[in-house]
Amino acid sequence: MSVQPEAIVIGASAGAVEALSVVLTALPASFRLPVIVVVHVPPDRRSVMAELFQAKCVLPVQEAEDKQPIVGGTIYFAPPDYHLLIEVDRCLSLSSDEPVLFSRPSIDVLFESAADAYGPTMIAIVLTGANHDGAAGLRAVVDAGGRGLVQDPETAFAAAMPEAAIQMCPSARVMSLEAIAQYLKEV
Repeated sequence: MSVQPEAIVIGASAGAVEALSVVLTALPASFRLPVIVVVHVPPDRRSVMAELFQAKCVLPVQEAEDKQPIVGGTIYFAPPDYHLLIEVDRCLSLSSDEPVLFSRPSIDVLFESAADAYGPTMIAIVLTGANHDGAAGLRAVVDAGGRGLVQDPETAFAAAMPEAAIQMCPSARVMSLEAIAQYLKEV
């Protein structure tokens, strides 16, 4: 019997808006899990990700704030130039530690903290991107007993990130964006 998921983390980079538009807009108003998202965005200007997706999604969407309690049925985006972490007390935390793989926010940082906080009740998803961020984090989630999903590199705008995730975590399920959206609706 599989463990009931309690949270979802998603990482994306180049091609993120298009990929997330398929996955996040498919989630119904009744969706009960929190979704925490890191997208590589330029550090020197305001991100419009939360506003953009609030206009597209039926779920509430917001930019994450430090020490914010995680609420189910809400989509959180990492703010520019901060790592987004999940604390063991299920609150969000922002950090200005050094970039990881030239990225802050880092997908690996989010995923590794999520693995510590949620263990086997975590679903981690690596989408399109042009670097290797997310691969080590996905491995951490799967090693903690969580589920790993990866966008099929054949369908990704940039295949490097999903390919690295598959290489580091061969047990992850490789799926199209539509299949990922359907999978989440059924958890």
